[in-house]
Amino acid sequence: MEGSSYEHWTAEASGSHSYLYPVVKCLLADLPKNSIVLDMGCGNGSFISLFSQTGWKLYGTDFSTAGIEVAKKHFPNISFFLADSQANISKLKEQTGDVDVVISTEVIEHVYDPRAFLRNAYEFLSPNGTLVITTPYHGYLKNVMLAVANKMDHHYTALRDHGHIKFFSRNTLTKVLEETGFHVEQFRGAGRFPYLWKSMVLVASKPLRANRS
Repeated sequence: MEGSSYEHWTAEASGSHSYLYPVVKCLLADLPKNSIVLDMGCGNGSFISLFSQTGWKLYGTDFSTAGIEVAKKHFPNISFFLADSQANISKLKEQTGDVDVVISTEVIEHVYDPRAFLRNAYEFLSPNGTLVITTPYHGYLKNVMLAVANKMDHHYTALRDHGHIKFFSRNTLTKVLEETGFHVEQFRGAGRFPYLWKSMVLVASKPLRANRS
């Protein structure tokens, strides 16, 4: 809703979960039990909670005090931490150790420093670990359709508190992932029709040998 903030006061699932969860679930279908999975920017914990029956060890981090309080209250079997994912994570990593998978759903478009966010995701991961990251999809055809339908102001609204400040295409998200050391392996569209997708899902791995400059 325009003018509203992104604070979390309930454990209610986001509307995006309906089209993101099936894709992420499919991508992680072969992840073995006892794997360690971290949701960076977990909000109220409702997305990571969907994986509670997998046998994985689950963690969540978020900068929202209200979100973490709700998450801890409603999902006590998951370990949640209040943390700024763009800041130094060394103390937090002492508690999580290396993780096998980092999930981040609809977060990177909100952060001021995407590279710092991704560098932290990289540091959380064990060698050959996996990042599954989603963000609203932007591409030529979708932008044309928004313009033709006179929906540009609605889509790129400046009236939503703590709203989107980065608008990634497949190419730009791939570029920033590669800049921060990741190897991009898969792309999936999620929600709506091809090339008019609501979101995109990229899978990237942390190489066994660091390739960052």
